[in-house]
Amino acid sequence: MYYIKDMKLPRTYRLEDHLQKNKVLVLYGPRQVGKTTLLGDFLQRTELSYKLATGDNIKTQELFSSQNLEEIIAYAKGYELIAIDEAQKIPHIGQGLKILVDYVPGIRIIATGSSSFELAGQIGEPLTGRKNTLRLFPVSQSELKMLHNDYELREKLEDSLLFGGYPEILTTSVRQEKINRLDEIAHSYLLKDILELEKVKSARLLLDLLRLLAFQIGSEVSLNELSNHLNIDGKTVARYLDLFEKAFIIFNIRAFSRNLRKEISKKSKYYFYDNGIRNALISNFNSLDLRNDVGALWENFLFIERLKKRTYQFIGANMYFWRTWDKKEIDLVEEREGRLFGYEFKWRKKNIKAPKDWLEKYPESSFEVISKDNYLPFIT
Repeated sequence: MYYIKDMKLPRTYRLEDHLQKNKVLVLYGPRQVGKTTLLGDFLQRTELSYKLATGDNIKTQELFSSQNLEEIIAYAKGYELIAIDEAQKIPHIGQGLKILVDYVPGIRIIATGSSSFELAGQIGEPLTGRKNTLRLFPVSQSELKMLHNDYELREKLEDSLLFGGYPEILTTSVRQEKINRLDEIAHSYLLKDILELEKVKSARLLLDLLRLLAFQIGSEVSLNELSNHLNIDGKTVARYLDLFEKAFIIFNIRAFSRNLRKEISKKSKYYFYDNGIRNALISNFNSLDLRNDVGALWENFLFIERLKKRTYQFIGANMYFWRTWDKKEIDLVEEREGRLFGYEFKWRKKNIKAPKDWLEKYPESSFEVISKDNYLPFIT
């Protein structure tokens, strides 16, 4: 059982490394992944004089949404740092933070938020050129490598595939308690921002849609099939999928194509930011030897851990999958450094060669099979 006892979970980011005077450091991420803890740890060790506020506070909401120049400047007087947790709950927060950045010399600002659609909409334009952005995920394998060696990580692989990387799950020792807490996150926190901020009324419909996606990991998703199954129109399905992405529940990648006649070009695949959440949605925490979806779990795990690695190590890349109409496929294609890198994900090691069409069309590309025998360098 994956259990980290009496030890603070290591995180990649040190917020002080990303703070700048007269800029806002925006920390995004799903609910319950540790943004408030990361902020609190930084505030405990900083020597900067700071003021901490939360977006839940009515006075804080009124102050920053008022855009009152004198009041906002007075609020920050005498402090080197202003930190606002749950900033997405403050209307027009971007305009309020812009006042601090522009009119308080030397001020540093941290704003955390769980829902990117609300924060991005409110701070994107007002803070153009005035912010740095960090994304925080559930705990990554590269972060756990600060506590465990490679052998120990491989030993705990099944737990990672079943229960994911949410901090409170990793620090819980009892299996049933892990399941209970994942159910709580999936059903009480996951959709909270969407239901609150987008005024979507039917949580059950949203959960039904997520469950359908959970059974389609690694497969192209058809909006028509989803809409027919749920008996709602395709535009509504597309809107909900967009909200799920902006709320850090799922991640979308599209097909790679340079107009080879055989290539699929208009399909999408979706992955969950956390395997534990995916398993909670379908109520399946059976061990791997009792499951028929190990390939899907493995693909989701590798994809999201690779995404964490690229994000935390600031490796820029475009991500795609590649598939032809005659079902030749590559699970992940990264376009970076002016080259194409193809990766096929297989739970068990197999001698698989790159598809002939891929090699002929993209002769300068690379191809590698990632299995449980060689996966750690790929994600850590």
